[in-house]
Amino acid sequence: MPVTSPLDDLIRAQKRQRAAGLRLAALSTVTVGAASTLLLGLSGWFIVASAAAGAAGLAAAHAFNVLLPSAGIRFLAILRTAARYGERLSGHAAALRALAAIRPAVFESLAAAPPTESLALSRGEASARLVQDVDAIETRFVRLSAPWSAAAGLGAGVALALLAGWIPALSILTAASAATLLARALARRYSAPARAAIQARTGALKDSVAALVSASAELRAYGLADWAGETLNARAASLEDARRAAARAQGLIIASQSVIAGLAVAAAVASAAPADAALAALAGLAAVMSLDALTSLASAFDQDGAAREARERLNAVLRHRPGPASASATPQSLTLLGQTLGPGERLAVSGPSGCGKTTAIEALLGLREAGSETPRGAFAWLPQDAGLVAGTVRDNLRLAAPKASDEDLWAALDEACLADRVRAAPEGLSAYVGDDGERLSGGERRRLALARAYLRDAPWLLLDEPTEGLDPVTEAAVVARLDARLQRTGQGLVLVSHRAAPLAICPRRVQFGAQEKGPATVSPSLVSTL
Repeated sequence: MPVTSPLDDLIRAQKRQRAAGLRLAALSTVTVGAASTLLLGLSGWFIVASAAAGAAGLAAAHAFNVLLPSAGIRFLAILRTAARYGERLSGHAAALRALAAIRPAVFESLAAAPPTESLALSRGEASARLVQDVDAIETRFVRLSAPWSAAAGLGAGVALALLAGWIPALSILTAASAATLLARALARRYSAPARAAIQARTGALKDSVAALVSASAELRAYGLADWAGETLNARAASLEDARRAAARAQGLIIASQSVIAGLAVAAAVASAAPADAALAALAGLAAVMSLDALTSLASAFDQDGAAREARERLNAVLRHRPGPASASATPQSLTLLGQTLGPGERLAVSGPSGCGKTTAIEALLGLREAGSETPRGAFAWLPQDAGLVAGTVRDNLRLAAPKASDEDLWAALDEACLADRVRAAPEGLSAYVGDDGERLSGGERRRLALARAYLRDAPWLLLDEPTEGLDPVTEAAVVARLDARLQRTGQGLVLVSHRAAPLAICPRRVQFGAQEKGPATVSPSLVSTL
């Protein structure tokens, strides 16, 4: 059996689910291809035959049947319009629904990847995988019926040309073969590298934009705004070079198709002219539409480079499939840095900056290679640099508890000493916090992230510098409410901090020593569960 990639498996599954829509799209596009060719061929024959009948005299004009060809032309026009609408509606709907299912699968695979891979991806690179790479494979659905449309248009054209003789029909077939082969060769030679470069350079530009925009305030403060602009301009210029190369390749393919179509028309008309002028017009227009029906194939060839690059990048991510939810029982005790904690116990971890405190916590969560086997769901985590989504207060809180009621959200905000601030906002829980919480102060961002951790139903709280950026009064209130919460819920606590107020509520402490040189590392023996 042929080896398939993870992306192929996903696409195959979506094709099965969208089979009805894709079949309707294929039927519609076959109808469009055949009706378009028949419509133009019949129209050409009708115009020339009418002119010839009129020139032959009044008797010939009266004898000419106008109604039947007119009815056929109107029928084909209506049929083509309806089929084109059906193809757009069903084909694009199936493609968009498939992409809507593929993107979550890509995100799940990103989350399931080893930390060395998933955490190494920047925001821009991850966005490129989820957006542009998935968009590039849309052609696998939208253009799925392209061969059927081309075959239908070509078949109808050859059938019409046969009315004028076998030589016009053979001319159309020869031209169609040449056009297809040449379009494929040109696409492989010129389009594929350019489209692949567009994919890669778009990702690089997004990566640079995400990095520089997030540091825009610092760049302005240090007078580096011009440098940032030049960096982005260089990335954009590189992308535009790739786009120009792709446009030139596309133009070359279109020009080659036009030249071959012109030769096919000339050959069809010349070979059919001795028989009848009307049939010569029919053969010439049949040749035009037969070659025009192949443009969908040429376009698909042109897009192959982008789709191939996207396929490779997505397969690199999709090979990491999320496993089933862990059935492991909640650990009754936890060992961290040589300290064993029972249910509800508290441990404070302190030490100089850079000694590895945060690394130890991330290893406990399985975010480092030397991670523990404890289910991640056993922990509610406040990271040192907590990220906020560009949404509302409610959106950010429900990341930890999607089904939480507004009452639950207000309770968590109250425990984090942020409820009054949110109530003061006209929108309340619907207040927009901006990109990464830019509309909030540093202390407000910290407390919103703390409230989110409180909403997580987990036996252990892992809080990394929970009061960083808070004034002494607010810090005292946050610590007091944290202490009351722990007494009420019975949650265990692992607290990383260098501040006296939060350390005071932890009866057990461990001092994490500084490393003399090199980055902090965590040994598997330092992080384990029982």
